[in-house]
Parts: sequence; C-alpha cells; structure tokens
Amino acid sequence: MWRSVASNALTLFIVILIGLAVLVAWGRNEFVKPGPLTEPICLQVERGASLSSVSRILEERGAVTDARIFRIGAEYADRAGDLKFGSYMLPESASMAEVLEAVTAGGRSTCGRAVNFRIGIARSDVVLSELDLATNSFVEVVKFDAGAETVPQEYQDVAEDADLRFRITVAEGVTSWQVVDALKKAEFLTGALDAVPSEGSLAPDSYEIERGTERGAIVAEMIRRQDVRLAEAWAARAEGLPYATPEEALIMASIVEKETAVPDERRQVASVFVNRLKKGMRLQTDPTVIYGITRGEGVLGRGLRQSELRRETPWNTYVIDGLPPTPIANPGLEAIRAALDPDSTDYIFFVADGTGGHAFAVTLEEHNKNVARWRAIEAEQGTEGETGVQGE
Repeated sequence: MWRSVASNALTLFIVILIGLAVLVAWGRNEFVKPGPLTEPICLQVERGASLSSVSRILEERGAVTDARIFRIGAEYADRAGDLKFGSYMLPESASMAEVLEAVTAGGRSTCGRAVNFRIGIARSDVVLSELDLATNSFVEVVKFDAGAETVPQEYQDVAEDADLRFRITVAEGVTSWQVVDALKKAEFLTGALDAVPSEGSLAPDSYEIERGTERGAIVAEMIRRQDVRLAEAWAARAEGLPYATPEEALIMASIVEKETAVPDERRQVASVFVNRLKKGMRLQTDPTVIYGITRGEGVLGRGLRQSELRRETPWNTYVIDGLPPTPIANPGLEAIRAALDPDSTDYIFFVADGTGGHAFAVTLEEHNKNVARWRAIEAEQGTEGETGVQGE
C-alpha cells in the first residue's frame, strides 16, 4: 500500500514539475514574443512610480498582454527596482522584454517634448519640439528668441511639465561672452555666472541637461570637453607645425573656424595660415580684425573699413606678426583637428569665390585674378567694399 502511495505521489510530483516547466516556458515565450501594440505609443513613467503601477498602465494601454507576467519577468531579470523617470517611445509590436529595457535602461527620454536652447553666432533661440510617433522624428512646435519678453503660449503651456527634456546646443565659432550672455537668459537654469571663461576654452557641442542645472556646472563641462579635445588632437598632431604649445594651436583653430563655413575647406584654410607663418608672412585675416573691435561681445554687423584694417590692436593680423594673443572664438572639434593636421599645400592666399567657399592660390598673380572675380561678384551683389582677402 505504502509503495503504491509513494509511487502515486512521485507521479504527481513529476506531473507538477512538468506543469511548472511548461508554465515557465509559456511565460518566457510570452515575455519575449512580439507584443500587442499595433502602433507606437509614448509612455510616461512618473518620478517615483512603482513597477506595479507601470505594469497596470502598460496593460491598460495595450502594450503588454498581462501585467503579472511583465512584473514576474522584471523580477526574474532583477530589474524591478530600476524604473527610470521620463517619457519613452514604445514601438509597434514591442515585446515585454523590449518594454522593460526601454523603461529601465536609463539615459535620455525617447518620447514627448524637448527644448533645445541654441546658442548661435548671430542670435540665440529656443526651439520646442515634440516627437511625431508616426515618423519617429521630432517636429518643431514653436521657436522664439532666447530672453524674449513675451514667450509663446505653446511654450508656456508645457514649460513646467515634469518630463520636458532640455538640451543646450552651442554653435561652432561663438565667443565665450556670447555663451555666458545666452546662458543667463535660460530661465530653466540656476546659479550665477560672474566671469567670462577664457576665449576658446568652451567646446561647441550639444549638452543634455535637467531643469535647474547650475550654469556654472554647464560651463565647467564645456571647458572639460574642450580640454579633452585639444589634448587628444595635440597628441596626434602632424610634424613640423609652427606652434610651440596647444594654446597656440587653439588660436589657429579659432581663426580657421571663423574663416570658413565649408567643412571640407578647413584643412586647406589651415594650410594657408601654416604656410604663411612658416614664411614669416602676416596672416592678414579679417576675423582677427573684427575681434579686436568687438572683443567677442556680439557681432560687428557690417563690413570692415580700410581704417579698421590699419588700426593697431593685439588681434589685428594685418598689423601684427604671427598669431594674435588669444583665440578669437570657440572652435569646434574639426577646426582643432584641421589646425593640428592641415592639408599639405603650397597655398598662401585665398579669397571668397561667391559660393560660400574660397578660391585658393599659390602666387600673387593668381590670387589677384581670384580677387578680381570676387570684386565682380560683389559689384553684382551690391556689397562692394567688404573685405575678406588674404594677400600682401
């Protein structure tokens, strides 16, 4: 009898084990198979939300088939306590595993609204965008000048949203004064900025931040990134360059940055200035003259006068020999690389060619022909009298 009972109990135990194995396999399959979403959705995870509340929302919105399976899967993966505050885009047919990854992996939100505070050379502005789920791309909602007295209603309506994301984008070639002046106008930042960092020390880049970030912390990060960029480029520099220090290379990079808006020209422009330095020729570059006038506080807003080209300032490379004493802007990474790894050319002249780029020349005769063509273009455009010519 006892043998029969034991045999039956063993059989039942085996059946239970098989049943559990089948259940676990089924649950695992449910967790990783494509989910029920027929179109992308934006899921907002509130600050301090629990796994239980998030799983219920997911089930209610049709993102998962069973909230319990989602919770069990999160517990099994040891990620139940890793929920990250923010808004996340869940794609069509996302599995429970993919949903869990989206809401626990961290990093920036992938859905909802975003503010990009853009610091530019001519102006700084604020752009509010929202993710279009149909195209998975951000669409501009409204744009307005930074520091505007009247803020558009579209921005006011969402300015205090908890999941609103913020980014600061610094354009290549802005001055340190322009960066500080703009940051002071960013109402979502905190803290004072009492001093303007040294010219050239801030890295043009995109900085994702949180509401309430201190302005000083942002500037410190800009300085840190620029230090790293310059150190790495200096370590990989070409041989035979006429710079004694990384700081001199940074000065050159700032001139290259201001002289051309065409990325493919940076190394050519750098080669002209390197060749001129090696030959003992003055650099004769207009942006240095402009910096001597404005000291980087805003833009000149007009062409240079002949009297200004002759006026002696520490930065006027039509008057001084060699490099100016400081950078004239904050150069981007590619301008730094161009200054430290220029093209190998014989060019010592260049002038605008009317396309946004420049015509380069080895001889003065060739250069004068390029200048004549540029003057003809100026005459057609009604911009006679502007400079931009590198020559003797």
